[in-house]
Amino acid sequence: MPGTGGNGAVTRSTLRQQIADALRDEVLAGRLQPGQEFTVKEIADQYGVSATPVREALVDLSAQGLLDAVQHRGFEVRAYSLADYRGMIEARSLVTDGMFHQLTGGDGRDPSDPRLAADLAVVRRRGEEAERAAGAGDLNILIGYDLRFWRELSALFGNPYLADFLHRLRVQSWVCAVQHLRRVSDLKGRLWSRHTDLVDALARRDPAGAHAVVTAYNAHSLDLVERLAAGSAG
Repeated sequence: MPGTGGNGAVTRSTLRQQIADALRDEVLAGRLQPGQEFTVKEIADQYGVSATPVREALVDLSAQGLLDAVQHRGFEVRAYSLADYRGMIEARSLVTDGMFHQLTGGDGRDPSDPRLAADLAVVRRRGEEAERAAGAGDLNILIGYDLRFWRELSALFGNPYLADFLHRLRVQSWVCAVQHLRRVSDLKGRLWSRHTDLVDALARRDPAGAHAVVTAYNAHSLDLVERLAAGSAG
């Protein structure tokens, strides 16, 4: 349940964000399934809060593409198709290719700036955590670190609108993928784990290398999800 401050006062906007974050995590963890319906009252009762911040949080999640409003019934978790997943991957690729070009000497941040190298080192450490989680097959930990990895990497681009757009795409991609990945009892060795290779390519100012890493990632993810959706875990 969302916490309160030491004096018991929590701003409505903070509570709204806490509820939205908690529900997003429930969807990513697979505890809220695609198509599952719920009402504002049910969520408010669950978290022990008033209806107003819950309604606002649900509207926010609807705007982010995680929920759909159901007339006279409340909200439901959006059910994404494989066609949706392919579209997300295509959109992600268009954004990241532009970002890589900028980070490696395009019209944006100076690649010789030593602060960029320091920032990439921080992102690389996040990638190391994601890789460890992927190697262990720990999907919950991987999703958390993967989202932070891409959020911090895209922030280096310097355009908060594109960074926010990419973050939403990545959240939606995970929401689409987890409904299939959760069917696998052991994910060790099956999840993408080349985050540091991507950062290293960017540190070398090698946009083609970065593109190749992400292209392989997209192909791996799409192939795995498509096979799981078809009922093949092999």
